[in-house]
Amino acid sequence: MAEEKKGGGEKLIASNPTARSNYVIEEVVEAGIVLTGTEVKSLRSQTPALKDSYVEVTGKGSNSVEAWLLNTHIGPYTHGNIWNHEPSRRRKLLLHRHQLEKLHGATIKKGITIVPTKMYFKKGMVKVELALGKGKKKGDKREDVKKKSAQREMDRAMKSKNSR
Repeated sequence: MAEEKKGGGEKLIASNPTARSNYVIEEVVEAGIVLTGTEVKSLRSQTPALKDSYVEVTGKGSNSVEAWLLNTHIGPYTHGNIWNHEPSRRRKLLLHRHQLEKLHGATIKKGITIVPTKMYFKKGMVKVELALGKGKKKGDKREDVKKKSAQREMDRAMKSKNSR
């Protein structure tokens, strides 16, 4: 039983701070990612940049649909040599066929953007959490800020009332 708990936890590598503020998140999907050895070693020692990352789903037929993670910067491994990886290369995402078809249909028909929200280790494997979301307009962002500040004010009032 102790062996099951040992490797079963999730260790957060990086998160995307702008994903929830720039997009209305509708659904979240977990995906694997194809990495080279130096990329995994680099992820263990430093954090990647997910800020401007997005997912591109390409395909012509139902059999050739693929998902690619773009604009994710994983710094070069410090002890790497000539076989070190390119920091901002395209990385293939590993998803089931039905998930790929669903993502492909959502991006084409509904105009939804797929953004990575976080990257983490799960049972020794690197996983990426992908969020399907629609872009927020400036007014929507302002509304969110107003709601957060109003909630903060109410929490402060309740806290000061309870402390008396």
